[in-house]
Amino acid sequence: MSEVSRETLDERFGRLLEANHAPLTRLAASYARNVSDRDDLLQEIAIALWRALPSFRGDCSERTFLFRIAHNRCMTHLSRKRHTVSLDDAGIDLEDPDASSEKIVAQEQERLRFVEAIRGLPVIHREVLVLFLEGMDYAEIAAVVGISESNVGVRLNRARQKLKVLLEGRS
Repeated sequence: MSEVSRETLDERFGRLLEANHAPLTRLAASYARNVSDRDDLLQEIAIALWRALPSFRGDCSERTFLFRIAHNRCMTHLSRKRHTVSLDDAGIDLEDPDASSEKIVAQEQERLRFVEAIRGLPVIHREVLVLFLEGMDYAEIAAVVGISESNVGVRLNRARQKLKVLLEGRS
């Protein structure tokens, strides 16, 4: 690979990871049992992207390509970690800096409840819901997961129903 194309690859790699850091962190957190596992998964995603980026043909957006790689790494991670998921250090800081300590505690409890409910979903429902929550449309989700757009709609509808039941059961 020439020095110019290597530099371009380095720039694309850095730009993709930087632009999608928060969504990738949330995606990894939905599959990892703690911060350490989440960070390991993020590193695996970055390595997989680095290896795959030279083969990107432009058949989809770079973001869809990245999330397809991330999805595959998450599935591999999940198959290696077949055990109960704990919520220790699972989340992302969503605190309001002007909130009272009571409000911060309530927000954290609600966030943990939501993350726990998402983790309680079957994988086929969790994967489409998490990608949908990251702002992907049905076509992008279908490309990432490898299913039809209509199947995305069905799985997403079922995920919402199951999530509602899980959240109501934990009220």
